[in-house]
Formats: sequence, C-alpha cells, structure tokens
Amino acid sequence: MERVRHSLSTRTRRLFLQVGLPWTAALMVGLISVWYADWSTDVYELFIRWITPRWWLALVLTPGLTVLGVYLTRRWFYGSEGSGIPQVIAAIHAPRGDDDRLMQRLFGLRVILGKIGVSLLGLLGGLTVGREGPTVHIGAAIMAETGRFYPHRSIRLERQLLLAGAAAGLSGAFNTPLAGVVFAIEEIARDFESRTNGTMITAVVFAGLTSLALAGNYLYFGQLNVSGSLHLSFALPVIVAAIACGLLGAAFNVTVLRWTKWMPKPLSALKVRRPLWYALLSGVIIAAIGVGTRGQTWGSGYDQARALLDGTAPLSQAFGVTKWASLVVTYLAGLPGGLFSPSLSIGAGIAQWVHALFSWTSMAAVIALCMTGYLAAVTQSPITSFVIVMEMTNGTGMVIPMMATALVSARIAGLFSPPLYEALAEQKYFHYQPPPEARVV
Repeated sequence: MERVRHSLSTRTRRLFLQVGLPWTAALMVGLISVWYADWSTDVYELFIRWITPRWWLALVLTPGLTVLGVYLTRRWFYGSEGSGIPQVIAAIHAPRGDDDRLMQRLFGLRVILGKIGVSLLGLLGGLTVGREGPTVHIGAAIMAETGRFYPHRSIRLERQLLLAGAAAGLSGAFNTPLAGVVFAIEEIARDFESRTNGTMITAVVFAGLTSLALAGNYLYFGQLNVSGSLHLSFALPVIVAAIACGLLGAAFNVTVLRWTKWMPKPLSALKVRRPLWYALLSGVIIAAIGVGTRGQTWGSGYDQARALLDGTAPLSQAFGVTKWASLVVTYLAGLPGGLFSPSLSIGAGIAQWVHALFSWTSMAAVIALCMTGYLAAVTQSPITSFVIVMEMTNGTGMVIPMMATALVSARIAGLFSPPLYEALAEQKYFHYQPPPEARVV
C-alpha cells in the first residue's frame, strides 16, 4: 500500500510539473496581458482628459512623471528599464557564470511590479512607450518563477521557460499566436530546439485562449482593406518604402546605441551623473513636442496609427519624424516602456510620405508595408515583423509585398547598425551590474 501511495504521489507531482504548472503560468500570462492592456488604455485616456482643456498642464505633468518614473526605476526597479526584450535575450544567451545574477536582477516579482507600474506612470504622463515589449518581459518573468518548483533546476530549463514566457507574452499582447512563436524563434532564441517546441507552443496557446476569452477575437489594428488587386507597378512603392524604413530604422538604432558619441558632452554627463535632471529635461522636450504637434505624439502611437489605417483621422506629414524624436527621447530617459507600438506608428507616418509619391495606390496597403518595414529595420527580424503585421490586420493578401519590404529594409538597416534588441542585451546586460545610482540617486 505504501508503494502504491508513493507511486501515486510521484505521478501526481510529475503531472503537476509537466502539465499543471506551465499551463497555469501561461494562463496567468494571458490574464495579466489583458489587464495590462486595459490599464494602459485607461491611464492614457486619463492623461488626455486632463490636458484636453488645459494644454499647458502637459508641460508640468509630463516632466514631473518622467522624473518620478526614472527615480523609481533606478532606486527600486533597476532591471525593468526599457522594453524588456533585451533582458530576456541576455538571460538566454549570456555567457556562463552570469546566469544566476541576471535572473536575480532582471526578473522576479520586483521587476514585474516595476515594469507594469512605472510604464503605466509613463503613459499617464503621455510618454512614447508601448506595452508589448514589457508584456514579453513580464511573461518571461512569470514563467521563470515556475522554475522554483522544479526539483532539478538547470540552465536549460530556465531558458526554456523564459522562451515560452516571452512567446506567450507577445501572443497575449497582440493577439497574434503565430507571431509569438516566430518571435521567440527568430528574435529571442535565434535557433529552434525540438524540446522547447512543446513548452513554448503550449504557453502561447493557453495565453492566447485567456486573451481570447477576456478580450474576444479582435484584430489589433482592425481589418486591412486594400481596394483593387496589386499589380507589378506596386513594386515601386515596395522598394521606396523599404529604403525609407530601412534608413530611418537604422538611424533610430544608431541614435539609441551610440548616444555617447553624438550627444554633446555636457548633456551626456548630465545623463550619467544627474539622471533625474536629465529626466526632467527629457520630459520637457517630450511635452514640447506633444504640444507642438497638437497631441499627435502622445502615448504609444496606437490610436494615431489605427485612425490613419482606418482613414478616419489623417496625421501631419511631419508625424513620422516627430514621433521618432519623441520615442528616442523617451527611451534614452531610462523608463520601462516598449518599442513595438511606437515603431508601428512611426511606420504609419512614413507611409504618408510614400503614398504622396504613389497616390494611385491604396493608403492602407502602403501603411501595412511601412509598419512592417520599419519594425523589421529596427529589430532586423523580418519574418517576425511581417507575421505580426499580417496577423494584426488580417492582411493575408499583402503577404508577399510585406515580406519583400521586411527583407529589404532589414538588410538596409543591417548595413549601418546591428539588431537593436540584441545589441542592447550585449551592451547593457552581459556581465550586468546595477548602476551606482540604482540604490542612491
């Protein structure tokens, strides 16, 4: 009888570790993804309600919340800064010996709370931050926490859990399960292991089911309506869009990665030695850009890109540049916040330039091309980029043009800069140590 009980207990525990635990964690990733999306929308709308009757309030609110966000990040939530995707890449690909330190400093409940709380604070201040990259980081952190329950923890197990959580996070954020899998393989893992296959896809499925149950079967950017058929002449907009997106995406990468070289010495010294004063200056610049563009650069850019894609609210021709500048200033300030939605909105802004040259073609089609191209240029993950945009817009009829744009723009960007997330992981998190200002600012 004792043997039977022991055998039953062993099988139950094994079933819990193999099925119950990862499924529960994946459901939690999906749940938090939906809540985080709702919270992001709510705080951004609150910001708009505050400043709509009194635009001057942004000149106080945005700098103030930028300083508060940077202080909280550096004082208590170091490791949660930025999009979160470089942290996941670093944890998976860091040299041996750094694993334990990276897991402690870049993941865990502290980082999850900081990622959500401070990024929402940024949106409350109208900063250009997205929620998709943070959701990837949160998903990876949740799945990584389940590793505590396994009796035989290993580096391989931790990396499988991180990969599965990252895929589930992107799937839940965009409601794009296929893109979640492709993203994990192309951007995070850079390879594919058969033993990771089941864990990752299971996590994506359960996170996706949770999102589906709570938010419905929605398209992130709505239905892509392309009038007429695409002819050979459409190759011209594809080429121009790929070149424009590739160059502007490379410029963003170079600006973010090499700020010590182009930034004036007094300003770079302020960023390193007086991060709160630098944050204040950043907030003032972001507020000035937002006021100067009549609010077009506030927030992640999702609303502006969606309106342009629907044809309900045209943007200024300068939107691509002003949103680009707002994203650069926001990211260099050092708060938690993602790049996906802002990058897609910048792509929509570029599309207005391309469409001005080829007014005979569909505006919606050009927007799809440029969103794909700019995202591919920044990440240099072309497959992930066109799969994401295709799933977000149900744009299966645009697969070949989007694929071509993504491949060409990624190749052009690669001539001038490395892939952004991978470069940030190597630059900031390999052999990672918290900055001296992390504990005392």
